[in-house]
Amino acid sequence: MKDKNNNIVWFDGFVKREDRNRVYGHKSGVVWFTGLPSSGKSTIAHTLEKVLFEKGIKVYVFDGDNIRHGLNSDLGFSPEDRKENLRRIAEVAKLFVDAGLIVLCAFVSPHKKDREFIKQIIGREDFIEVYMKCPVEVCEKRDPKGMYKKAREGLIKEYTGISAPYEEPENPDLIIESHKISIEKAVQEVYNYLKIKGWF
Repeated sequence: MKDKNNNIVWFDGFVKREDRNRVYGHKSGVVWFTGLPSSGKSTIAHTLEKVLFEKGIKVYVFDGDNIRHGLNSDLGFSPEDRKENLRRIAEVAKLFVDAGLIVLCAFVSPHKKDREFIKQIIGREDFIEVYMKCPVEVCEKRDPKGMYKKAREGLIKEYTGISAPYEEPENPDLIIESHKISIEKAVQEVYNYLKIKGWF
């Protein structure tokens, strides 16, 4: 890690986040979906994005696989790389929040300390943690990409839920038991929670 350059100074723009929130008609912040692979994080995030977008809300999804195709294509899945993966995502998400958007982040993010690290970067007041709670047996049956099967066969190392642990959130803002309710109901629960919190 390079030493920080003390000559770099943050430039405060002339359009503030508060200005964007006022013009856009809603608050900005991060909704972080965490849970086992195939627990429904991406499905709920992308479906919610469509619902919010159609209501005129400025919104964007950060999806784990998509981020690793570009911004984080140089990272693997070791604990160190996972942490750096999340650090970069959190920093970019924070910029999006400053730009006035609601950011929906769908990432396994299996470690408690890493999720706390993310909250610190973004700011607790701008962060909502949604735990997509689903038994590993159900996730494995869904497994649209066949990753659990590969992990069972030893073809994928450090796969969360099989050969690497997932640490459940202790106090998430919202728990969605995705094996018990429909996609529509799950999306509505998150939507209602954002509304109750006064985000729009």
